[in-house]
Amino acid sequence: MHRLLGLPKPKHPLVSVMDLSEMDMKQNEAIWQHHYTKFYTVSVKTGCVGKVKYGQNKFDFDDGTLVCMGPNQIISTQNTGELEIHGFALTIDPDFLLNHPLAKKIQECDFFSYQMSEALHLSDEERQIIFQLFQAIKNEYDNNMDGFSQEVLLSNIELLLVHINRYYSRQFITRKNYHNDLLSQVESLLAKYYDNEGNDSLPTVNYLADHVHMSPAYLSDMLKNYTGLSAQQHIHETVIHRAKELLTLSELSVSQIAYELGFQHPQSFSKLFKQKTNVTPLKFRESYM
Repeated sequence: MHRLLGLPKPKHPLVSVMDLSEMDMKQNEAIWQHHYTKFYTVSVKTGCVGKVKYGQNKFDFDDGTLVCMGPNQIISTQNTGELEIHGFALTIDPDFLLNHPLAKKIQECDFFSYQMSEALHLSDEERQIIFQLFQAIKNEYDNNMDGFSQEVLLSNIELLLVHINRYYSRQFITRKNYHNDLLSQVESLLAKYYDNEGNDSLPTVNYLADHVHMSPAYLSDMLKNYTGLSAQQHIHETVIHRAKELLTLSELSVSQIAYELGFQHPQSFSKLFKQKTNVTPLKFRESYM
């Protein structure tokens, strides 16, 4: 990666802190190709001219934007004739986290699955704190490695991730108008999904995310911060509500209702219904007879 970006050799084989303004984007034409990366990357851009493509999505960076990219992703840049980036990037090989609690914690950070268009937009105060954390990581990275280096690096990286999670929560809260529109879209999509008679399968989080043009993780986190329910829980709420209507207003059997709702097995429907209502579908129907 360092060779590709025209940067000096990294000081550590499994972690790197890069000054993005030092990248030589013209040195290697291969930079304009698609690249597979197995790293965790946190990038803070203080300014950018040009476009970057991440997965299937293009993104124009704004000032002060923070982007998190997880392993097993395809990254490429779009050559517009001019590409200039200022900021820093922290790149971590998952092997660096082995045998440390952070290895599990970082897998629970959903923002590594967000699309670039769902990047974190930092306030001036937040940006200053993020830069301070980056500087602390870079200071340790630049020092001669000793027996404490990895622990110090990991502690600072963990603190950085906590702040990113905190600022994403703030971003969700401060976009209430957008949340109202999003919730209406989700409810409308779920209602339309069951407008047709019979469904081969249950609605999925991916189905909702595709229709609102978000990543599944970002959609679920936004809904949970706004309503207290994840995207999957919203789906279950809709399914149970529709099931109650069919149980009380139709003469369909429980098995027929299960297939109508998209369950492959009636037992799965009965299990979910009881889990959500504390009664079986038959008991629920009997209570309305």
